[in-house]
Amino acid sequence: MQFYSRRKKLIGNSQTEQLYGHCLQFYGQPPIENISLSEFETFAVDRLKLLKTVENLGVSYVKTSELYTKKLDAEEFLPGLNVRNCETDEYEKRRKDHISHFILRLAYCQTEDLRRWFIQQEIDLFRYRFNDLPSKNIGQFLQYNNLHYHTISIDEKKKLMDKLVTSSFAVSGSTVDGKDFYKVPFQDALDLVRTRKVYLNGGYVYIPHQDIVTIVLNDFRTRLSKALALTARSLPAVQSDERLQPLLNHLSHAYVGQDYSIQKSIGKISLEQIDPLSAKSYPLCMRQLHRGLRDSHHLRHGGRMQYGLFLKGIGLTLDQALQFWRSEFVKGKVDADKFDKAYAYSIRHMFGKEGKRTDYTPYSCMKVILSNPPSQGDQHGCPFRHSDPELLKQKLQSYKVSPSGISQVGKDSGFSLNHPNQYFMESQKLLGGPGAGVKVEVKREDNPATKPPNPSPHQTPGPGNLPQEVAAEITEDLDSFFQDA
Repeated sequence: MQFYSRRKKLIGNSQTEQLYGHCLQFYGQPPIENISLSEFETFAVDRLKLLKTVENLGVSYVKTSELYTKKLDAEEFLPGLNVRNCETDEYEKRRKDHISHFILRLAYCQTEDLRRWFIQQEIDLFRYRFNDLPSKNIGQFLQYNNLHYHTISIDEKKKLMDKLVTSSFAVSGSTVDGKDFYKVPFQDALDLVRTRKVYLNGGYVYIPHQDIVTIVLNDFRTRLSKALALTARSLPAVQSDERLQPLLNHLSHAYVGQDYSIQKSIGKISLEQIDPLSAKSYPLCMRQLHRGLRDSHHLRHGGRMQYGLFLKGIGLTLDQALQFWRSEFVKGKVDADKFDKAYAYSIRHMFGKEGKRTDYTPYSCMKVILSNPPSQGDQHGCPFRHSDPELLKQKLQSYKVSPSGISQVGKDSGFSLNHPNQYFMESQKLLGGPGAGVKVEVKREDNPATKPPNPSPHQTPGPGNLPQEVAAEITEDLDSFFQDA
């Protein structure tokens, strides 16, 4: 894919048909046209917002549930991806869907964690859109992508009716006539065979319409995983482009969820509530930090930053934070005078009262995982990513997590969280605690330490470069969309 200041407006009909022959895509072929850098940026931002919306809705609603689907239907980013009217004249919508997916592939192929996140969100989005397809368009999609799964005839359905009804969930004698069943080689449907959800005969399984998505999703996951691995191999060539590297790095580390540093109810949580809240509503990473602070009366810099910004996010004021840290540190080897000289500055700095006056935001899960991994003696980081599995298991057992709950760690539980403060807020909503009424405003402000560098002042205009003012404006626009947590 090449990027110039102006994109070619038209491509041939045969190429259009090859790339956008169906409203839902497996994204098998990369884009073949030229686009501007500003369009590259806009497409990437919109796609990332869409994936974050999909992820966030998975927090409060069970995926595939009717309420989850209704919430997605109502989202402002999704009308352009509507597949209910799968018409061939929606070229621009299909084009944006296609190109934006490949842009984020470049940004999210860089590490295993980024690839895993991208695959999960794309699969959730694909599932939602596939389930929205009319029956006739599902057959067209399967044929277009060389998935040779055909519906059985009416005669064969009548012959196997009893078998189909007894072996398939949500299928009864009164509804079987109106449902399509697909005849699929059993090796393509091992998940359904293992859970005994389908009828198996002669090496083929008979899958009801509502379950064919399982087969298609497995195929999509396999293709996308392989494609990301191949993209990662080609990444050095892309990173050598000074126009794209800052944008791609910023995209992969950007957090576009709520800003948990600005609250209308700041100060509603008192210092006396911190201990009971840590036992009820803290995510494991913050519970570990709080326990480590209480035990040793000290945290290293990485731990102070991660936990201090979390406390700021749940509602502590600057005065409360200073009092909290001072009272804990003086129980150890730090007296009050040394605390004021060596540690108070960094706490005021978190609140934007020192240095460059940057109002720092609480760390997102991605920030915790990808930046400053803990070394020996550190308490910060993500226990699910940075702890030994056996130690993690023991820690969960000590917190009275059931064996079945421990066995679910790392599996898709039907919902997802992407921010420690989001965990706290959701917990408080369920418990009706003091944090339940904390309202969060959205603010877009970057941490200067992670802003992409400005383009070189020596760049000259041309097909491959933009003037410094234009490039700076593009980067500034991207910054306005994203907040690095």
